[in-house]
Amino acid sequence: MTQTEITELVTALRDNSLSIAFAESCTAGMLASEFVKAKGSSDVLKGSMVVYQPEVKTKLLNVRKETLDLYTAESQQVTNEMVMGLKKLLEADISIAVTGLAGGGGSETDEKPVGTIFVSMLYDGKAEEFREVFDGNTQAIRKKAVDFIFDKLKGVLEQHYNNR
Repeated sequence: MTQTEITELVTALRDNSLSIAFAESCTAGMLASEFVKAKGSSDVLKGSMVVYQPEVKTKLLNVRKETLDLYTAESQQVTNEMVMGLKKLLEADISIAVTGLAGGGGSETDEKPVGTIFVSMLYDGKAEEFREVFDGNTQAIRKKAVDFIFDKLKGVLEQHYNNR
């Protein structure tokens, strides 16, 4: 997504008096880093946290150890708990969490190959989950994940807020 498009997202958030927060694992801060390139981002971004290791997900976002043990750190279930913890902690109008396998060495299987990304979004009393598989090297997968999240955010803003 271009800087102009991200600025349009920020403007839509600001025009709707909405705040946003991120909890990032596999994107390791790239989501927030790209977001703040937009003019006016400080008006809407409450915060972002990189919760890379499972212990940090538990300590900061109250992801249950049982969930991590049962489903692995790279799972929709963990992402869902991350977004709930983020919402409770920062109380943003829109909370977004992302986990996944941007490189080898994680919990990859034939059903969950490298490139599998999980996203959870909480907004307006609703929750949405996404599972996508991207190709490329680690950097390309992370960038595609960020663009995917911004695209989904754009859809949420267009569908749920701009029509009020």
